[in-house]
Amino acid sequence: MEPTKTYSYEEVLKASKTFFGGDEQATREWMENHLHPLPKRPEVIEVRPQVLECDVVRFQNNKDKWVAFVGLLDGYPYEIFTGLQDDEEGIMLPKSVTKGKIIKQQNPDGSKRYDFQFENKRGYKTTVEGLSEKFNPEYWNYAKLISGVLRYRMPIDHVIKLVASLQLQSENINTWKNGVERALKKYEE
Repeated sequence: MEPTKTYSYEEVLKASKTFFGGDEQATREWMENHLHPLPKRPEVIEVRPQVLECDVVRFQNNKDKWVAFVGLLDGYPYEIFTGLQDDEEGIMLPKSVTKGKIIKQQNPDGSKRYDFQFENKRGYKTTVEGLSEKFNPEYWNYAKLISGVLRYRMPIDHVIKLVASLQLQSENINTWKNGVERALKKYEE
């Protein structure tokens, strides 16, 4: 038995267009009607929703414990916050927490922050305020760059290649970079 091959959206689009003799309307209709939930390009949303579903991805590099909060829009990564877990500021989550929400809030002074909210086993909500401020500012800046690429829906395999190609100076930031790659690989097709 031959291994299953996964095709990208672009590959399916190109082959379908060839099959339909270049007829874009027929190609689009066929893809919309017959490929669900196969390759479907997520839409670019210019304005971030106030609340996004979130996956919590934990990983370990060397002896350091890291955590990534991956904000999802329609099941596709839209933004990422990541850094060392259990720092002095206190990203302390029960190990059972693997999902939650990232909520965009506006402070009284007009600045914005991102909070992480999850439900415990009893159904009570717990909010970690200022998620965007909990991590090393250097990681935060790179995470903003990666989030910008995700928001414009670059295919995940390309985002992973982009992150892998970053040439960073310190060992800590390279450790962080490896963890981000690992966290995003979960979403490859």
